[in-house]
Formats: sequence, C-alpha cells, structure tokens
Amino acid sequence: MLHGNLGYSYKLNQSVAALFGERWERSAYLSGVALALSVLIAIPLGIFQAVKRNSVGDQVATALAFTTYAMPDFLLYLIVIQVFALTFSILGFEASQSNSFVSIIGDWHDMTLPIVSLTLLILAGYSRYMRSATMDILAQDYIKTARAKGLPERLVLFRHLLRNACLPMITLIGLSIPALLAGNLIAESVFNYDGLGLLFYNSLQNEDYPVLLAYTLIGAVLTVLGNLLADIALTIADPRIRLS
Repeated sequence: MLHGNLGYSYKLNQSVAALFGERWERSAYLSGVALALSVLIAIPLGIFQAVKRNSVGDQVATALAFTTYAMPDFLLYLIVIQVFALTFSILGFEASQSNSFVSIIGDWHDMTLPIVSLTLLILAGYSRYMRSATMDILAQDYIKTARAKGLPERLVLFRHLLRNACLPMITLIGLSIPALLAGNLIAESVFNYDGLGLLFYNSLQNEDYPVLLAYTLIGAVLTVLGNLLADIALTIADPRIRLS
C-alpha cells in the first residue's frame, strides 16, 4: 500500500492499478455530473419548499422526495429503463459502451438515464436537508429584522438566507463522496456501465480479492478526504468557524 501497489488480478490478468486507471474517469464522470445536478436543483427547490411550506407545491415535492428516497435504487433504475427505453424507446437501455471517455461524455442518448436516475436518488435526500436548513434560518432573528426593515423578499432570500442555509449542504456533500462510489455499484451494474462499480460487482462474483480490497481502500480514503474537505470548505464559507 505504501508503494502504491494495489495487487494483481489473476482473474483478469492485469494489475489492479491498471484496472482502476481504465475505469475511474467513467465513475467520476457519472458521480460528478449527478452530484452537481442534484446540488443545483436541491438548493432552489429546498428554499422554495421552505418559503412555501405546506403549500400544494411543497406537498407534491415532499411526496415525490419521500417516494424516491424510500425506493430501492435498482427498482428505480429498472422502472426508468422499462418506461423510457423499452416501452417508448426514447433513450438507451444501457449506458454508453464506448471505450473513449470523450465519446461517453457526448453520448447523451445512452448516458441520460443513468445520470438522471442517480441524480433523482441524490436529490431526494438533498432537497429535504435544504428545506430543513432553510426553515431553521427563516426562524432566525436577523431574517425577521431584515423583513421588518422593509427589504424586498428577494434580497432577504439571496443576501441573508442563501449562504447560511447552504452551510449544512457543504457537510452533506463531503459525506456523500464515498457514498457515491458505493452507489455506482448498483447503477453501473444495472446499466452495464464499465466503471469501478461494475468492476467491483464482477470481482465479487469471481472472488477477485485484490480488486475488492483496493475498492474498499479507496472508499476509506474518500471518506477521510470527504470529511476533511467538508471541514475546510465550512471554514472558508463561514467566517465564524475557525479551525483550532
């Protein structure tokens, strides 16, 4: 481990480092795009639900979020494949099978379903956290003071609420980094996407222990890095927090 030697896969007749080097970009692309989309949607959606809480829009969004959050990952993937790929033939039923990373990025016909499905699963949890954080901020005295001064609601939300409400999201994103590696295991298996998740799944069936150990090691490293990056980002985003 100290020399960066992750072992050798005798099942695939390649070093584990070479296997990971061929696939990490694909998994990073799938996870990164899904994570970015979920954050961009969750922030305004959570604020909207908190500001308009108990409205029809809030109740509909809450019902959809709880349904998606409670649904097993593989079930959602199978449903979207059945509806959008097999029944209506709008999108591909499996992810891009190209060996070129550039081609994978441009293949939206085959990559849309896995990206959107993974985004929905992440968004379900993120939007609930953002709604809860926004409701806590709305109850603070400085928000009431800003409204009492006669500031337009838009300025109250963007100037006084947005930055403070996003602080819990920073921690959540940092903690979600290793979870995305595990989440790719199911998504890549169902959509036959040749990334680290599918490699782990196949290695599990073949009892390819060097690959399994390396995957677990990377998950542990990502957990530590995710927590560290979240602490650093919180310190930068909130001047009231100082690292001791």
